[in-house]
Amino acid sequence: MLIGYARVSTADQYLNMQEDALKSAGCEDVFTDVVSGAKTARPGLHSALSHLRKGDMLVVWRLDRLGRSLAHLIQTIKELSEKGIGFKSLQENIDTTTSGGQLIFHIFGALAQFERELIRERTNAGLKAARVRGRMGGRPMQLNKQDIIKLKKHYDKGDLSVKEICKLFNITKPTLYRYLKNDKQKNTKITKTNAMKKLYE
Repeated sequence: MLIGYARVSTADQYLNMQEDALKSAGCEDVFTDVVSGAKTARPGLHSALSHLRKGDMLVVWRLDRLGRSLAHLIQTIKELSEKGIGFKSLQENIDTTTSGGQLIFHIFGALAQFERELIRERTNAGLKAARVRGRMGGRPMQLNKQDIIKLKKHYDKGDLSVKEICKLFNITKPTLYRYLKNDKQKNTKITKTNAMKKLYE
């Protein structure tokens, strides 16, 4: 059994062309959505997927009608394949029940993995470059230098509890400990620098 799925991004667009093409291809039922491809919630697609059974085939007019991204497209088709359900795209003439269609999606999968690796490499390179410049990443400091000095004095003296300090400066516990850690690292670095200066004096 062939189940069709059609989607347009806005109410100003028309589903007729896609529906006609899907019915001409032999689809007994056609489910539709009028929603952006980036949206996660697509009731029409959910209904189409719930109607599919082993041996059936999901048919779309074009690949971008189904997937929010290449990764989502591949994941959806992989899940269909694991259930014994085929997939067909009319415009690209792709049919996963054929060896040629399976090969294309293996290539798509490799490209998606390649893209993920590139993004990971770029992110790691950016973080490394930031560390070299003395930036550790994460959220920017919320308190000024005077506030940090006051915070540390309260913590060292113990006149206020951690909870009271956080409430006083309107910060969370992890943020408080991050300030203390950064201050300790800064002081350690200064101490080492001064020691090196004395060594060469």
